[in-house]
Amino acid sequence: MSQAIRPRGGIIIILTFVAALLLTILPMPEWLVLLRPEWVALVLIYWCMALPQRVGIISGLGLGLLLDTLRGAVLGQHALALVVVAYLTHRVHQQVRVYPRWQQALSVMALLLLYQLLLLWVSGITGINNQRWLYWLPTLSSTLLWPWLYLILRDIRRHFGVRG
Repeated sequence: MSQAIRPRGGIIIILTFVAALLLTILPMPEWLVLLRPEWVALVLIYWCMALPQRVGIISGLGLGLLLDTLRGAVLGQHALALVVVAYLTHRVHQQVRVYPRWQQALSVMALLLLYQLLLLWVSGITGINNQRWLYWLPTLSSTLLWPWLYLILRDIRRHFGVRG
């Protein structure tokens, strides 16, 4: 008789999101704030690729609302962007998972550019002007960080036996 595989490690997934939220609000020197990676988006992309049956659009919505609250942004701004990122990650996760890390990083960069663009769009609609080129630096730092973050989260997933 085969036993059904039950999901495991939900608390580990939640803890990685909590860590991403904490890294997002961690105080940093003013000059370094411009390079702060998009931690929540990166962790969401990882889990959407690794366990798409457990982490997805609803996770993106909840995390986005938390991020809106933590950053004092327009309510729903990050939620919209993370929902779109989660949806698109779900659509392409099977292809992106088999790419080499550098190609994965380019795919993640495209998702993060869209994320930043959606945030910029909502900011523009609400009258917040942010047209400096420095606005795009978090996408660059996040893209460069992706290969290492992927390896760390994969090792955590394997070590704790997190599965769908």
